[in-house]
Amino acid sequence: MRLWTVHPKFLDVKGLVALWREGLLAKAVLEGKTIGYRNHPQLVRFREHSQPLAALCEYLRGVFAESLSRGYHFDTTKIPSKPCVVEPIEEAQGQLAYEWNHLLNKLRVRDPDRFQQLSRLKHPEPHPLFTLIPGSIRSWEHVTPHPGKKVKEI
Repeated sequence: MRLWTVHPKFLDVKGLVALWREGLLAKAVLEGKTIGYRNHPQLVRFREHSQPLAALCEYLRGVFAESLSRGYHFDTTKIPSKPCVVEPIEEAQGQLAYEWNHLLNKLRVRDPDRFQQLSRLKHPEPHPLFTLIPGSIRSWEHVTPHPGKKVKEI
């Protein structure tokens, strides 16, 4: 499960669809509807939010907005019909940088054209739910080393 810090507009088709599914799984976990993934590290920042479920639903609303801009038809009955006002989640610039590099490595294989286009971008935007703050990769992140690749500062 990866609940990306990067804005959903940067994901390829496969990544966007996977994010929607994984976000719905995370929602089910927070609702207590599944026993799997209860301790998944990607849920830490949502669990720490004062309104965990509402924050995750707003996260999914951002994913849905991106799907609409691409002409996709995700099932919105899976999230509340009315937006909820929630505090943004502070996320470290280092976490965004790590995820950006992780995404670029995926795109290098899955969508070389998108990789070429995005690899020139120096400052990717975060998902609208996140506000960037100084800091490094989060302690809950399972860092996957990429041979010969260093995490670029952004």
